[in-house]
Amino acid sequence: MAINSGDPKAQHRDSPTASDPDGAPPPGLTTGLRLLDGRSVLVTGGTGSFGRRFVETVMRHASPRRVIIFSRDEFKQYEMQQRMPKEWASTLRFFIGDVRDRERLDLAMRDVDFCVHAAALKHVPAAEYNPMECIHTNVYGAENVVRAALSAGVRRVVALSTDKAANPINLYGASKLASDKIFIAANNLSGARDTRFAVVRYGNVVGSRGSVVPLFRKMIDEGTDHLPITDARMTRFWITLQHGVDFVLSCFAMMQGGEIFVPKIPSMRIGDLAHVLAPGLPQRIVGIRPGEKLHEVMITEDDSRQTYELADRYVIEPAFTFWQHAPYERLNARPVADGFRYASDSNDDWLDGARLQALLSEPG
Repeated sequence: MAINSGDPKAQHRDSPTASDPDGAPPPGLTTGLRLLDGRSVLVTGGTGSFGRRFVETVMRHASPRRVIIFSRDEFKQYEMQQRMPKEWASTLRFFIGDVRDRERLDLAMRDVDFCVHAAALKHVPAAEYNPMECIHTNVYGAENVVRAALSAGVRRVVALSTDKAANPINLYGASKLASDKIFIAANNLSGARDTRFAVVRYGNVVGSRGSVVPLFRKMIDEGTDHLPITDARMTRFWITLQHGVDFVLSCFAMMQGGEIFVPKIPSMRIGDLAHVLAPGLPQRIVGIRPGEKLHEVMITEDDSRQTYELADRYVIEPAFTFWQHAPYERLNARPVADGFRYASDSNDDWLDGARLQALLSEPG
């Protein structure tokens, strides 16, 4: 895969999104997209915001044989089907199923070459109130995806993770940490098969349903006299939906199996974000909710010993005896300092108002 060259900070600061979904993909994605030509691709949680954008990007810029949208909501599948161009109909397959159902996954995975696992229960308070539901989807579901992929001989699987899986303090984060471990360890089970598994970890998606941005915008539209801020010191990583999709595609091309890929993305204080959205509107401190962190962490100090830096990302390598670092040496990967911590409060890339508005202008 071709990795971007030059000043890494300039690269991700100059472009709020990695590609325009209606234009040509950037050169760094070419290898990942070409891997999908003539292949079958399955996306679990395919009717979610990530899944929809991933399918649109692949259909516009690659020539897959099949794209399977695997999800449990028939109405969302119907809505997605209606929005897709009619000329894509012969390629798209809408497969109703739940990652909790191993037999259904086995059917969906037949003749699949590439899989993105995006299905998850992601709402922190809901996971705390319904712990077993969270475990069944996020942990047992991960195991089912691994087993089905191994049985079907899927070539490459990328699982989406979250910053909350690093030093988790809530059940959602703990369940995604368990999921990450399952996907990484799955490479030990491949044997003679060519199936490889990797994980992508990133922070808040600007404008997504779980983001604070839609809440603030709704309150502003309704004429609120203040915006609620959990803590003036609170910081978050931010990434656009398209950047997340493009990053996953690039990881397909780079992965050997067992890595956790972390993109270099900017940070912003929640108070500053509120000020950009509503300049002059008072802010009221409401306190941090249970299970919420003051700052996000995507790479912990303990992970630093196995972490390497590239121009646009970090790679946490697995502790496999058979691991080969040579491919990353050819990409000029540099080890990070011992004790390195990639956190939203110590990040060296910060959003200002203009860059935030550029991120928010990305088509939904």
